[in-house]
Amino acid sequence: MAEVLVVGSVAFDSVRTPFGQAEEALGGSATYFSYAASFFVPVRLVAVVGEDFPGVHLDLLRERGVDLAGLEVAPGKTFRWAGEYGYDLDEATTLATHLGVFADFRPRLPADFRKTPFLFLANIDPDLQREVLHQLERPRLVALDTMNYWIEGKREALLRVLREVDALVINDAEARQLTREPSLVKAARTILGYGPRIVVIKRGEHGVLMATNGRFFFAPAYPLESVFDPTGAGDTFAGGFMGVLARDGELDEPALRRAIVYGSVMASFTVEDFSLNRLRRLEPKEIDERVRAFGEMMKVEV
Repeated sequence: MAEVLVVGSVAFDSVRTPFGQAEEALGGSATYFSYAASFFVPVRLVAVVGEDFPGVHLDLLRERGVDLAGLEVAPGKTFRWAGEYGYDLDEATTLATHLGVFADFRPRLPADFRKTPFLFLANIDPDLQREVLHQLERPRLVALDTMNYWIEGKREALLRVLREVDALVINDAEARQLTREPSLVKAARTILGYGPRIVVIKRGEHGVLMATNGRFFFAPAYPLESVFDPTGAGDTFAGGFMGVLARDGELDEPALRRAIVYGSVMASFTVEDFSLNRLRRLEPKEIDERVRAFGEMMKVEV
Protein backbone atom coordinates (compact mmCIF):
# COMPACT_ATOMS: atom_id res chain seq x y z
CA MET A 1 0.00 0.00 0.00
CA ALA A 2 1.45 3.35 -1.09
CA GLU A 3 1.05 6.79 0.44
CA VAL A 4 -0.72 9.75 -1.14
CA LEU A 5 0.47 13.34 -0.87
CA VAL A 6 -1.92 16.27 -1.26
CA VAL A 7 -0.99 19.94 -1.56
CA GLY A 8 -3.84 22.40 -1.24
CA SER A 9 -5.91 24.46 1.17
CA VAL A 10 -7.14 23.93 4.71
CA ALA A 11 -9.83 26.50 5.40
CA PHE A 12 -12.98 27.65 7.14
CA ASP A 13 -16.18 27.57 5.07
CA SER A 14 -19.42 29.41 5.72
CA VAL A 15 -22.10 27.88 3.51
CA ARG A 16 -25.81 28.49 2.96
CA THR A 17 -28.05 26.15 0.99
CA PRO A 18 -31.86 25.87 0.82
CA PHE A 19 -31.52 23.07 3.38
CA GLY A 20 -29.48 24.76 6.09
CA GLN A 21 -26.22 26.52 6.75
CA ALA A 22 -22.83 26.10 8.40
CA GLU A 23 -20.64 28.86 9.81
CA GLU A 24 -16.86 28.67 10.04
CA ALA A 25 -16.94 24.94 9.28
CA LEU A 26 -13.79 22.98 8.53
CA GLY A 27 -13.15 22.92 4.78
CA GLY A 28 -10.53 23.36 2.10
CA SER A 29 -9.46 21.17 -0.81
CA ALA A 30 -6.67 19.37 1.06
CA THR A 31 -8.96 18.71 4.02
CA TYR A 32 -11.69 16.99 2.01
CA PHE A 33 -9.17 15.10 -0.10
CA SER A 34 -7.19 13.90 2.92
CA TYR A 35 -10.19 12.72 4.87
CA ALA A 36 -11.61 10.76 1.93
CA ALA A 37 -8.30 9.21 0.87
CA SER A 38 -7.52 8.19 4.46
CA PHE A 39 -10.17 5.46 4.24
CA PHE A 40 -7.86 3.67 1.79
CA VAL A 41 -4.23 4.70 2.33
CA PRO A 42 -1.95 6.80 4.56
CA VAL A 43 -2.11 10.47 3.56
CA ARG A 44 0.48 13.23 3.75
CA LEU A 45 -0.81 16.81 3.75
CA VAL A 46 0.96 20.03 2.79
CA ALA A 47 -0.94 23.26 3.47
CA VAL A 48 -0.88 26.40 5.62
CA VAL A 49 -3.19 27.62 8.39
CA GLY A 50 -3.16 30.66 10.64
CA GLU A 51 -2.65 30.98 14.35
CA ASP A 52 -6.42 30.98 14.78
CA PHE A 53 -6.77 27.37 13.57
CA PRO A 54 -8.08 25.20 16.43
CA GLY A 55 -6.16 22.15 17.55
CA VAL A 56 -9.33 20.07 17.57
CA HIS A 57 -9.38 20.16 13.75
CA LEU A 58 -5.77 18.99 13.62
CA ASP A 59 -6.65 16.15 15.97
CA LEU A 60 -9.50 15.15 13.68
CA LEU A 61 -7.10 14.71 10.77
CA ARG A 62 -4.47 12.97 12.88
CA GLU A 63 -7.09 10.48 14.08
CA ARG A 64 -7.60 9.53 10.43
CA GLY A 65 -3.87 8.87 10.10
CA VAL A 66 -3.12 12.02 8.12
CA ASP A 67 0.54 13.04 8.42
CA LEU A 68 0.60 16.78 9.19
CA ALA A 69 4.37 17.25 9.08
CA GLY A 70 3.87 19.44 6.01
CA LEU A 71 1.19 21.65 7.57
CA GLU A 72 2.60 25.11 8.31
CA VAL A 73 1.14 27.35 11.01
CA ALA A 74 1.86 30.94 9.97
CA PRO A 75 1.25 34.27 11.72
CA GLY A 76 -2.14 35.58 10.64
CA LYS A 77 -5.58 34.20 9.89
CA THR A 78 -6.65 31.00 8.16
CA PHE A 79 -8.17 31.11 4.67
CA ARG A 80 -11.94 31.71 4.79
CA TRP A 81 -14.58 31.26 2.11
CA ALA A 82 -18.31 32.01 2.19
CA GLY A 83 -20.77 30.84 -0.42
CA GLU A 84 -24.40 30.19 -1.18
CA TYR A 85 -26.20 27.58 -3.30
CA GLY A 86 -29.62 27.68 -4.92
CA TYR A 87 -31.96 24.70 -5.25
CA ASP A 88 -30.10 23.19 -8.19
CA LEU A 89 -26.90 23.01 -6.09
CA ASP A 90 -24.83 22.99 -9.30
CA GLU A 91 -22.67 26.00 -8.58
CA ALA A 92 -21.97 28.18 -5.57
CA THR A 93 -22.20 31.93 -5.53
CA THR A 94 -19.14 33.22 -3.69
CA LEU A 95 -20.10 35.76 -1.05
CA ALA A 96 -16.66 36.39 0.44
CA THR A 97 -13.07 35.19 0.14
CA HIS A 98 -10.39 36.06 2.69
CA LEU A 99 -7.12 34.38 1.75
CA GLY A 100 -5.29 35.18 4.98
CA VAL A 101 -2.04 33.24 5.25
CA PHE A 102 -2.95 31.27 2.12
CA ALA A 103 -2.06 34.35 0.04
CA ASP A 104 1.63 33.81 0.81
CA PHE A 105 1.59 30.01 0.71
CA ARG A 106 4.80 28.57 -0.73
CA PRO A 107 4.68 24.78 -0.38
CA ARG A 108 7.85 23.12 0.85
CA LEU A 109 7.87 19.36 1.18
CA PRO A 110 9.49 17.68 4.19
CA ALA A 111 12.35 15.45 3.10
CA ASP A 112 10.48 12.20 3.72
CA PHE A 113 7.50 13.44 1.68
CA ARG A 114 9.57 13.73 -1.48
CA LYS A 115 9.44 10.05 -2.34
CA THR A 116 5.65 9.78 -2.03
CA PRO A 117 4.49 7.79 -5.08
CA PHE A 118 1.06 9.40 -5.57
CA LEU A 119 0.60 13.17 -5.66
CA PHE A 120 -2.56 15.26 -5.90
CA LEU A 121 -2.04 18.93 -6.66
CA ALA A 122 -5.24 20.56 -5.47
CA ASN A 123 -6.48 23.93 -6.65
CA ILE A 124 -3.58 26.37 -6.18
CA ASP A 125 -1.51 28.65 -8.45
CA PRO A 126 -0.18 26.50 -11.35
CA ASP A 127 3.33 27.90 -10.84
CA LEU A 128 3.21 26.58 -7.27
CA GLN A 129 1.89 23.25 -8.52
CA ARG A 130 4.91 22.98 -10.81
CA GLU A 131 7.29 23.90 -8.00
CA VAL A 132 5.83 21.13 -5.83
CA LEU A 133 6.07 18.62 -8.66
CA HIS A 134 9.76 19.39 -9.08
CA GLN A 135 10.36 18.65 -5.38
CA LEU A 136 9.26 15.02 -5.78
CA GLU A 137 11.43 12.08 -6.79
CA ARG A 138 9.84 10.03 -9.59
CA PRO A 139 6.19 9.77 -8.46
CA ARG A 140 4.11 7.00 -10.05
CA LEU A 141 1.06 9.17 -10.61
CA VAL A 142 0.50 12.93 -10.45
CA ALA A 143 -3.02 14.34 -10.70
CA LEU A 144 -3.89 18.01 -10.84
CA ASP A 145 -6.98 20.11 -10.18
CA THR A 146 -7.54 23.72 -11.17
CA MET A 147 -10.31 26.33 -11.42
CA ASN A 148 -11.68 29.09 -13.64
CA TYR A 149 -9.55 31.75 -11.90
CA TRP A 150 -6.28 30.08 -12.98
CA ILE A 151 -7.61 29.11 -16.42
CA GLU A 152 -8.43 32.74 -17.12
CA GLY A 153 -5.53 34.46 -15.36
CA LYS A 154 -2.60 32.02 -15.69
CA ARG A 155 -3.42 29.91 -18.72
CA GLU A 156 0.15 29.57 -20.01
CA ALA A 157 1.46 28.55 -16.58
CA LEU A 158 -1.35 25.99 -16.33
CA LEU A 159 -0.54 24.56 -19.75
CA ARG A 160 3.13 24.25 -18.73
CA VAL A 161 2.34 22.18 -15.68
CA LEU A 162 -0.22 20.08 -17.58
CA ARG A 163 2.61 18.87 -19.81
CA GLU A 164 4.23 17.31 -16.74
CA VAL A 165 1.31 15.55 -15.01
CA ASP A 166 -0.47 12.26 -15.61
CA ALA A 167 -4.05 13.27 -14.88
CA LEU A 168 -6.28 16.33 -14.84
CA VAL A 169 -9.38 16.30 -12.63
CA ILE A 170 -11.73 19.23 -13.29
CA ASN A 171 -15.42 19.99 -13.68
CA ASP A 172 -17.32 20.35 -16.93
CA ALA A 173 -17.42 24.15 -16.98
CA GLU A 174 -13.66 24.31 -16.43
CA ALA A 175 -13.03 21.77 -19.19
CA ARG A 176 -15.02 23.87 -21.64
CA GLN A 177 -13.30 27.06 -20.52
CA LEU A 178 -9.84 25.54 -20.79
CA THR A 179 -10.34 24.11 -24.28
CA ARG A 180 -12.94 26.53 -25.65
CA GLU A 181 -14.88 23.46 -26.78
CA PRO A 182 -18.62 23.16 -26.03
CA SER A 183 -18.52 19.37 -26.42
CA LEU A 184 -17.07 17.54 -23.41
CA VAL A 185 -15.87 14.71 -25.64
CA LYS A 186 -13.93 17.17 -27.79
CA ALA A 187 -12.73 18.96 -24.67
CA ALA A 188 -11.41 15.72 -23.20
CA ARG A 189 -9.57 14.85 -26.43
CA THR A 190 -8.07 18.34 -26.53
CA ILE A 191 -6.82 18.09 -22.93
CA LEU A 192 -5.20 14.75 -23.71
CA GLY A 193 -3.28 16.64 -26.35
CA TYR A 194 -1.99 19.06 -23.69
CA GLY A 195 -0.06 16.26 -21.99
CA PRO A 196 -2.10 14.33 -19.40
CA ARG A 197 -2.87 10.73 -20.28
CA ILE A 198 -5.95 10.68 -18.03
CA VAL A 199 -8.71 13.30 -18.07
CA VAL A 200 -11.48 13.14 -15.47
CA ILE A 201 -14.36 15.57 -15.95
CA LYS A 202 -16.73 15.92 -12.99
CA ARG A 203 -20.32 16.71 -13.92
CA GLY A 204 -21.95 16.98 -10.50
CA GLU A 205 -25.30 15.20 -10.35
CA HIS A 206 -24.74 14.10 -13.97
CA GLY A 207 -21.77 11.87 -13.15
CA VAL A 208 -18.17 11.63 -14.35
CA LEU A 209 -16.59 11.35 -17.79
CA MET A 210 -13.07 9.89 -18.08
CA ALA A 211 -10.88 9.84 -21.18
CA THR A 212 -7.72 7.73 -21.41
CA ASN A 213 -5.73 7.35 -24.61
CA GLY A 214 -8.76 7.96 -26.77
CA ARG A 215 -11.05 5.65 -24.76
CA PHE A 216 -14.01 6.97 -22.82
CA PHE A 217 -15.74 5.82 -19.64
CA PHE A 218 -18.85 7.33 -18.10
CA ALA A 219 -20.17 6.74 -14.58
CA PRO A 220 -23.40 8.27 -13.30
CA ALA A 221 -23.61 10.03 -9.97
CA TYR A 222 -24.88 7.84 -7.16
CA PRO A 223 -28.62 8.61 -6.79
CA LEU A 224 -29.48 10.27 -3.48
CA GLU A 225 -32.77 11.30 -1.94
CA SER A 226 -31.24 14.06 0.19
CA VAL A 227 -28.44 16.44 -0.75
CA PHE A 228 -27.57 19.15 1.78
CA ASP A 229 -24.26 20.68 0.73
CA PRO A 230 -22.09 19.94 -2.34
CA THR A 231 -19.09 21.88 -0.96
CA GLY A 232 -15.99 19.69 -1.12
CA ALA A 233 -17.62 16.96 -3.21
CA GLY A 234 -15.06 17.32 -6.00
CA ASP A 235 -12.10 17.09 -3.64
CA THR A 236 -13.70 14.15 -1.85
CA PHE A 237 -14.12 12.47 -5.24
CA ALA A 238 -10.42 13.05 -5.93
CA GLY A 239 -9.49 11.62 -2.53
CA GLY A 240 -11.43 8.44 -3.18
CA PHE A 241 -10.10 8.17 -6.72
CA MET A 242 -6.44 8.61 -5.78
CA GLY A 243 -6.76 6.64 -2.55
CA VAL A 244 -8.04 3.52 -4.30
CA LEU A 245 -5.39 3.74 -7.03
CA ALA A 246 -2.68 3.96 -4.36
CA ARG A 247 -4.24 1.17 -2.29
CA ASP A 248 -4.48 -1.24 -5.20
CA GLY A 249 -1.23 -0.22 -6.88
CA GLU A 250 -2.63 -0.66 -10.38
CA LEU A 251 -2.99 2.04 -13.04
CA ASP A 252 -4.52 0.18 -15.97
CA GLU A 253 -7.94 0.89 -17.47
CA PRO A 254 -9.95 -1.40 -15.13
CA ALA A 255 -8.19 0.11 -12.09
CA LEU A 256 -8.98 3.65 -13.25
CA ARG A 257 -12.62 2.78 -13.81
CA ARG A 258 -12.85 1.16 -10.38
CA ALA A 259 -11.29 4.26 -8.83
CA ILE A 260 -13.89 6.46 -10.58
CA VAL A 261 -16.65 4.45 -8.91
CA TYR A 262 -15.04 4.75 -5.47
CA GLY A 263 -14.51 8.47 -5.96
CA SER A 264 -18.16 8.92 -6.91
CA VAL A 265 -19.26 6.95 -3.86
CA MET A 266 -17.12 9.02 -1.50
CA ALA A 267 -18.52 12.24 -2.98
CA SER A 268 -22.04 10.91 -2.51
CA PHE A 269 -21.47 10.69 1.24
CA THR A 270 -20.01 14.19 1.52
CA VAL A 271 -23.05 15.93 0.06
CA GLU A 272 -25.38 14.32 2.61
CA ASP A 273 -24.34 16.83 5.29
CA PHE A 274 -22.34 19.99 5.82
CA SER A 275 -18.55 20.11 6.07
CA LEU A 276 -17.02 16.74 7.06
CA ASN A 277 -20.01 15.79 9.20
CA ARG A 278 -21.12 12.83 7.09
CA LEU A 279 -17.59 11.59 6.49
CA ARG A 280 -16.94 11.69 10.23
CA ARG A 281 -19.84 9.26 10.76
CA LEU A 282 -18.83 7.08 7.82
CA GLU A 283 -17.93 3.42 8.38
CA PRO A 284 -15.89 1.36 5.89
CA LYS A 285 -18.73 -1.13 5.52
CA GLU A 286 -20.97 1.68 4.26
CA ILE A 287 -18.46 2.41 1.50
CA ASP A 288 -18.38 -1.26 0.50
CA GLU A 289 -22.18 -1.48 0.48
CA ARG A 290 -22.59 1.61 -1.66
CA VAL A 291 -19.86 0.48 -4.09
CA ARG A 292 -21.68 -2.85 -4.52
CA ALA A 293 -24.97 -1.04 -5.06
CA PHE A 294 -23.28 1.26 -7.58
CA GLY A 295 -21.94 -1.74 -9.47
CA GLU A 296 -25.39 -3.35 -9.59
CA MET A 297 -26.91 -0.10 -10.80
CA MET A 298 -24.45 0.10 -13.72
CA LYS A 299 -24.83 -3.50 -14.92
CA VAL A 300 -26.27 -3.95 -18.39
CA GLU A 301 -26.48 -6.80 -20.86
CA VAL A 302 -25.85 -5.94 -24.49
